[in-house]
Amino acid sequence: MTQDRATAGRKTAKAPEERIRARNEAAILKAAVNLFAQKGFDGTRIAEIAKASKLPKANVYYYFETKEAIYATLIERLLAGWDIALEHIRADREPREAIADYIAAKLDYSRQNAVESRFFANEMLRGGGFLSRTQRRHIQEVTRERVEVVDNWIREGKLRKVDPKHFFIMLWASTQFYADSAEVAAITLERPALRRTDYTDARETIVEVILRGCLP
Repeated sequence: MTQDRATAGRKTAKAPEERIRARNEAAILKAAVNLFAQKGFDGTRIAEIAKASKLPKANVYYYFETKEAIYATLIERLLAGWDIALEHIRADREPREAIADYIAAKLDYSRQNAVESRFFANEMLRGGGFLSRTQRRHIQEVTRERVEVVDNWIREGKLRKVDPKHFFIMLWASTQFYADSAEVAAITLERPALRRTDYTDARETIVEVILRGCLP
């Protein structure tokens, strides 16, 4: 009984520390992604991240040893979000529902994480020099798995013959545009900023066009 109480006491003591860590890390990452999106990796300094997160510079280094570590964490989180959306593309599903659900998930993620999406897009436009080999390999491997699903659908006669890799590039381009080029989309739609309903309309249009083109 005494040992159980001691263990419970340690867990209770840890809980506030973990909450503080989670809160501070979230503040640092939020500040960093906004700065990276605006100024890029090379143009952003740790001191700026500390100021924007309202934390001492020493605290930033306490949670993240380097600026590269902050960048890597942001990339990992973004890729994880994209991976979750890709889980809709599975061999045990029919392509109509799977593709529609993937497009919806991808657009929803772009809407909720627009700054993160622009941060990634801007770094890619700068050459993607800070994307690690592991991250590049991960993107390729995850895409390869989904390409195999699309290939199977084509062999089964459930999809028209398309190049699966270009198929995914087209889906990424259409769903990312509303986050990466929100200003252009808003100007085209003749409104000051994109609304949630615009993403709904975009989803319906993209799904309709894609499915009409690739379903037999």
